[in-house]
Amino acid sequence: MAQKEISLAVIKRLPRYYRYLGELLENDVVRISSKELSEKMNVTASQIRQDLNNFGGFGQQGYGYNVEYLYTEIGKILGLDQKYGMIIVGAGNFGQALANYSDFERRGFVLKGIFDVNPALVGISIRGVPIMMMDELERFLKETPVQIAALTIPKTKAPQVAQDLVRNGIKAIWNFAPTDLNLPEGVVSLNVHLAESLMRLSYSLKTQEECEEE
Repeated sequence: MAQKEISLAVIKRLPRYYRYLGELLENDVVRISSKELSEKMNVTASQIRQDLNNFGGFGQQGYGYNVEYLYTEIGKILGLDQKYGMIIVGAGNFGQALANYSDFERRGFVLKGIFDVNPALVGISIRGVPIMMMDELERFLKETPVQIAALTIPKTKAPQVAQDLVRNGIKAIWNFAPTDLNLPEGVVSLNVHLAESLMRLSYSLKTQEECEEE
Protein backbone atom coordinates (compact mmCIF):
# COMPACT_ATOMS: atom_id res chain seq x y z
CA MET A 1 0.00 0.00 0.00
CA ALA A 2 1.45 3.39 -1.02
CA GLN A 3 2.18 5.83 1.78
CA LYS A 4 -0.12 8.84 1.80
CA GLU A 5 1.65 11.99 0.67
CA ILE A 6 1.45 14.69 3.34
CA SER A 7 1.74 18.34 2.35
CA LEU A 8 4.79 20.33 3.40
CA ALA A 9 2.54 22.84 5.19
CA VAL A 10 1.19 20.08 7.46
CA ILE A 11 4.68 18.74 8.16
CA LYS A 12 5.88 22.23 9.11
CA ARG A 13 3.05 22.53 11.66
CA LEU A 14 3.78 19.21 13.38
CA PRO A 15 6.77 20.47 15.42
CA ARG A 16 4.60 23.37 16.63
CA TYR A 17 1.91 20.93 17.80
CA TYR A 18 4.59 18.91 19.53
CA ARG A 19 6.03 21.96 21.28
CA TYR A 20 2.66 23.27 22.49
CA LEU A 21 1.56 19.83 23.68
CA GLY A 22 4.85 19.52 25.57
CA GLU A 23 4.11 22.80 27.34
CA LEU A 24 0.61 21.55 28.21
CA LEU A 25 2.11 18.37 29.68
CA GLU A 26 4.49 20.42 31.81
CA ASN A 27 1.43 22.25 33.16
CA ASP A 28 -0.35 18.94 33.95
CA VAL A 29 -3.06 19.42 31.32
CA VAL A 30 -4.66 16.03 30.64
CA ARG A 31 -6.92 16.79 27.69
CA ILE A 32 -7.61 19.60 25.28
CA SER A 33 -10.12 20.31 22.53
CA SER A 34 -9.16 21.37 19.03
CA LYS A 35 -10.78 24.74 19.79
CA GLU A 36 -8.63 25.28 22.89
CA LEU A 37 -5.52 24.19 21.02
CA SER A 38 -6.38 26.51 18.14
CA GLU A 39 -6.55 29.49 20.50
CA LYS A 40 -3.06 28.74 21.78
CA MET A 41 -1.52 28.12 18.35
CA ASN A 42 -3.37 30.68 16.25
CA VAL A 43 -4.46 27.91 13.86
CA THR A 44 -8.14 27.19 13.24
CA ALA A 45 -9.69 24.19 14.98
CA SER A 46 -10.75 22.89 11.57
CA GLN A 47 -7.12 23.06 10.36
CA ILE A 48 -5.91 21.15 13.41
CA ARG A 49 -8.45 18.39 12.85
CA GLN A 50 -7.56 18.20 9.16
CA ASP A 51 -3.85 18.04 9.93
CA LEU A 52 -4.21 15.27 12.49
CA ASN A 53 -6.65 13.32 10.32
CA ASN A 54 -3.78 12.84 7.88
CA PHE A 55 -2.32 10.49 10.49
CA GLY A 56 -5.50 8.87 11.78
CA GLY A 57 -7.16 11.54 13.89
CA PHE A 58 -6.32 10.81 17.58
CA GLY A 59 -9.33 12.76 18.88
CA GLN A 60 -12.56 11.59 20.47
CA GLN A 61 -15.82 13.45 19.93
CA GLY A 62 -16.99 15.12 23.11
CA TYR A 63 -13.62 14.56 24.78
CA GLY A 64 -11.03 16.18 22.56
CA TYR A 65 -7.43 15.01 22.63
CA ASN A 66 -5.53 13.22 25.36
CA VAL A 67 -2.49 15.49 25.61
CA GLU A 68 0.08 12.86 26.60
CA TYR A 69 -1.11 10.38 23.98
CA LEU A 70 -1.17 12.99 21.20
CA TYR A 71 2.26 14.30 22.24
CA THR A 72 3.67 10.76 22.10
CA GLU A 73 2.08 9.94 18.75
CA ILE A 74 3.26 13.16 17.08
CA GLY A 75 6.72 12.44 18.46
CA LYS A 76 6.61 9.05 16.72
CA ILE A 77 5.46 10.65 13.45
CA LEU A 78 8.41 13.05 13.67
CA GLY A 79 10.78 10.17 14.39
CA LEU A 80 11.55 11.44 17.89
CA ASP A 81 11.11 7.98 19.40
CA GLN A 82 14.51 7.15 17.89
CA LYS A 83 18.04 8.31 18.68
CA TYR A 84 20.14 10.00 16.00
CA GLY A 85 23.86 10.57 16.15
CA MET A 86 24.82 14.08 15.02
CA ILE A 87 28.02 15.98 14.31
CA ILE A 88 28.70 19.67 13.80
CA VAL A 89 31.18 20.70 11.11
CA GLY A 90 32.43 24.21 11.84
CA ALA A 91 33.34 25.18 15.40
CA GLY A 92 33.25 28.95 15.07
CA ASN A 93 30.98 31.11 17.20
CA PHE A 94 27.79 29.80 15.63
CA GLY A 95 28.91 26.17 15.63
CA GLN A 96 29.86 26.39 19.30
CA ALA A 97 26.54 28.03 20.15
CA LEU A 98 24.75 25.20 18.36
CA ALA A 99 26.80 22.62 20.27
CA ASN A 100 25.85 24.28 23.55
CA TYR A 101 22.14 23.79 22.88
CA SER A 102 21.38 21.02 25.37
CA ASP A 103 17.80 20.46 24.19
CA PHE A 104 19.07 18.37 21.26
CA GLU A 105 19.59 15.32 23.48
CA ARG A 106 16.12 15.66 24.98
CA ARG A 107 14.70 15.36 21.46
CA GLY A 108 16.83 12.34 20.60
CA PHE A 109 19.65 14.09 18.70
CA VAL A 110 22.90 13.04 20.35
CA LEU A 111 25.93 15.20 19.60
CA LYS A 112 28.81 12.83 18.87
CA GLY A 113 31.50 15.12 17.49
CA ILE A 114 32.51 18.65 16.50
CA PHE A 115 34.99 19.32 13.69
CA ASP A 116 36.98 22.31 12.45
CA VAL A 117 40.18 23.19 10.58
CA ASN A 118 41.52 25.64 13.19
CA PRO A 119 44.32 23.94 15.22
CA ALA A 120 43.85 26.51 17.99
CA LEU A 121 40.59 24.73 18.88
CA VAL A 122 42.23 21.36 19.57
CA GLY A 123 41.66 20.34 23.19
CA ILE A 124 38.51 22.41 23.64
CA SER A 125 35.38 20.47 24.62
CA ILE A 126 31.78 21.65 24.53
CA ARG A 127 29.50 19.86 26.96
CA GLY A 128 31.96 17.01 27.06
CA VAL A 129 32.32 16.71 23.28
CA PRO A 130 35.86 17.49 22.06
CA ILE A 131 36.53 19.58 18.98
CA MET A 132 38.48 17.51 16.45
CA MET A 133 40.27 18.37 13.24
CA MET A 134 38.74 17.74 9.83
CA ASP A 135 41.43 15.20 8.93
CA GLU A 136 39.98 12.98 11.68
CA LEU A 137 36.45 13.11 10.25
CA GLU A 138 36.57 10.15 7.86
CA ARG A 139 37.97 7.76 10.48
CA PHE A 140 35.47 9.05 13.05
CA LEU A 141 32.49 8.40 10.76
CA LYS A 142 33.70 4.87 10.05
CA GLU A 143 33.86 4.12 13.78
CA THR A 144 30.86 6.08 15.10
CA PRO A 145 27.18 5.76 14.17
CA VAL A 146 26.17 9.20 12.90
CA GLN A 147 23.20 10.01 10.68
CA ILE A 148 23.05 13.84 10.76
CA ALA A 149 25.64 16.55 10.10
CA ALA A 150 25.12 20.24 10.78
CA LEU A 151 27.20 22.53 8.56
CA THR A 152 28.24 25.89 10.02
CA ILE A 153 31.05 26.63 7.59
CA PRO A 154 31.69 29.16 4.79
CA LYS A 155 29.58 28.66 1.69
CA THR A 156 32.65 28.09 -0.49
CA LYS A 157 33.54 25.01 1.57
CA ALA A 158 30.03 23.60 2.10
CA PRO A 159 29.44 21.78 -1.24
CA GLN A 160 32.65 19.73 -1.06
CA VAL A 161 32.31 19.01 2.65
CA ALA A 162 28.72 17.90 2.11
CA GLN A 163 29.81 15.50 -0.64
CA ASP A 164 32.53 14.09 1.63
CA LEU A 165 30.01 13.60 4.44
CA VAL A 166 27.59 11.75 2.16
CA ARG A 167 30.39 9.58 0.81
CA ASN A 168 31.16 8.59 4.40
CA GLY A 169 27.62 7.60 5.27
CA ILE A 170 25.85 10.76 6.44
CA LYS A 171 22.13 10.53 5.54
CA ALA A 172 20.89 14.01 6.52
CA ILE A 173 22.48 17.48 6.40
CA TRP A 174 21.32 20.49 8.38
CA ASN A 175 22.89 23.26 6.34
CA PHE A 176 23.52 26.69 7.85
CA ALA A 177 25.95 27.72 5.10
CA PRO A 178 24.36 30.39 2.86
CA THR A 179 24.30 28.19 -0.22
CA ASP A 180 22.08 25.44 -1.59
CA LEU A 181 23.54 21.95 -1.75
CA ASN A 182 23.25 19.53 -4.67
CA LEU A 183 23.07 16.16 -2.94
CA PRO A 184 22.45 12.62 -4.20
CA GLU A 185 18.94 11.18 -4.11
CA GLY A 186 18.18 9.62 -0.75
CA VAL A 187 20.09 12.23 1.26
CA VAL A 188 17.83 14.50 3.30
CA SER A 189 18.83 18.14 3.60
CA LEU A 190 17.40 21.23 5.25
CA ASN A 191 18.81 24.67 4.43
CA VAL A 192 18.57 27.26 7.19
CA HIS A 193 19.48 30.61 5.65
CA LEU A 194 19.56 33.07 8.53
CA ALA A 195 19.91 36.13 6.32
CA GLU A 196 16.85 35.10 4.30
CA SER A 197 14.84 34.74 7.52
CA LEU A 198 15.88 38.23 8.51
CA MET A 199 14.86 39.53 5.07
CA ARG A 200 11.40 37.98 5.50
CA LEU A 201 11.16 39.64 8.87
CA SER A 202 12.20 42.95 7.32
CA TYR A 203 9.53 42.58 4.62
CA SER A 204 6.83 41.90 7.23
CA LEU A 205 7.94 44.88 9.30
CA LYS A 206 7.99 47.16 6.25
CA THR A 207 4.52 45.99 5.19
CA GLN A 208 3.13 46.54 8.66
CA GLU A 209 4.58 50.06 8.84
CA GLU A 210 3.10 50.92 5.42
CA CYS A 211 -0.33 49.70 6.55
CA GLU A 212 -0.13 51.85 9.69
CA GLU A 213 0.71 54.93 7.60
CA GLU A 214 -2.33 54.55 5.35
